[in-house]
Formats: sequence, C-alpha cells, structure tokens
Amino acid sequence: MAGRHTIILMQPSQNRATRTFMDFDSVNHALDGICGLYERKIRNINPMVMNLTYDISDLYNFIDGLIDISALVFDDSLHACLPYDRQWIKQKLFQHLKRLAEQ
Repeated sequence: MAGRHTIILMQPSQNRATRTFMDFDSVNHALDGICGLYERKIRNINPMVMNLTYDISDLYNFIDGLIDISALVFDDSLHACLPYDRQWIKQKLFQHLKRLAEQ
C-alpha cells in the first residue's frame, strides 16, 4: 500500500470554505503529511519550543478535531480510488508510526 497514489480530503472547521485536499505519491507520504500538519499546528501554538514531542493520542485528538477527513487511495486493479474514513486513517497512522519507531 506504500506506493499507491493517495489524496487526503479534509475540512478543518465548520466553514465550508476551509475544505481542502493534499495529494501524495503514497499512503506513507500521506500519513507523514498529516503528521506534518499537526506539527505545524503545535509549532504555531508554541513557536519557542525547539523540539516538538507528542504521542499518538495527541495526533488522534487533532484528527478528531477536524470536521472531516478522509482518504482516497488508488487501486491499480480497479483503476479507481477507494475511499477510507477517519478511523482507517488513524489505524494506518498508528501502524506507520509504530514501524518508524521500530527502525
């Protein structure tokens, strides 16, 4: 699943004008992109902190705080994108970060 084109659709606030998307070459890059969004958010809140630290529950709270988030992942066999919800994203983030921590 790592090399499949992935689009993250999200709406951070109630305002429909905040709907946006992020386009990635793989699921792993998309997961890194979501982590990067969260890191930018906490860096904006704490600009003087040099080393950011957070745990998976902080990241889950960030994701749950979004009005909407979903993923479209390209499936070669179908030649189409398959939709995945917030829970799938959180599950994949956990697996991805666990793999990174074990390296």
